[in-house]
Amino acid sequence: MRVIVVGAGVIGLSCAVRLAESGYDVAVFARDLPLETTSGVAAAIWYPFLSAGDRVAGWARTSYREFGELAESEPSVQLRHGKEYLLEPTPDPVWADVLTDMQRVGSPPPGFRDGWSFTTPVVEMPLYLQYLVKRLEAAGGTLNRAALSALPNTAAIVVNCAGIGARLTAADPTVTPIRGQVFTVEQFGLTEWSMADSNSEELCYVVPRSNDIVVGGTGQPGNWDVAVDDKTAREILERAVKLVPQLRKAKVLRHRVGLRPARPSVRCESVRTGDRQVIHCYGHGGSGITLSWGCADEVLELVREG
Repeated sequence: MRVIVVGAGVIGLSCAVRLAESGYDVAVFARDLPLETTSGVAAAIWYPFLSAGDRVAGWARTSYREFGELAESEPSVQLRHGKEYLLEPTPDPVWADVLTDMQRVGSPPPGFRDGWSFTTPVVEMPLYLQYLVKRLEAAGGTLNRAALSALPNTAAIVVNCAGIGARLTAADPTVTPIRGQVFTVEQFGLTEWSMADSNSEELCYVVPRSNDIVVGGTGQPGNWDVAVDDKTAREILERAVKLVPQLRKAKVLRHRVGLRPARPSVRCESVRTGDRQVIHCYGHGGSGITLSWGCADEVLELVREG
């Protein structure tokens, strides 16, 4: 049976891989190819962020387990230890039960009153997205560039993973951008990630990868500007060097901006119109990687149920 998946970010590709490897004839159509998507910008640490809905924790747990298995054989997925510092004492998050080594930080730095450390998957998106494409193609699926203002009607099943584009493909104005700006620096031997609680628009995280380090960031709701802002980049650096002082002298490689697709709650549901089934899967905010395999499994079940 033919299935069209709209969107080639991590959600669309994960859904497409699940479907193709389960025997469906899958074609992915997207305006932006994988490395051009917001997913290609992401630091991509497993951490539920800017996503809402009562199913988020379950999807996150499923993805954590999947990435744990992938880390044994796929170089673009690595398990890394790190710390998050919090401004106020905070209860354990609802998803903490999936973590095997979560501990409270005994003495957080000045300005913070709490913190925790744990091991979590870090996914190197420039490599991982290509890995997903190879898996898709190996299973017989295809990836095609296409500028779509509406969902195609050339297949009985369409999976809408258009991210911010769901404003058009689902006529859903509740999907809004949360602007994220980051930069990468040369790897200087950093192995652990760091995050610090701050206000909702001025984020602070440092995520090491094999050959570079992602430094972020911002969480600016309603901001559609995809141009790099130099002042914002300097402010990001000033926040980050408080966690990792070595960043001050690190060579900057690239600045990037992505628009996270926010929604009051993640939409993952099937809608039938006549003889066509449309499965919507979008609105993941800053948790595309974190929810990807959990949502892909649910999409597969929705397709099977018809």
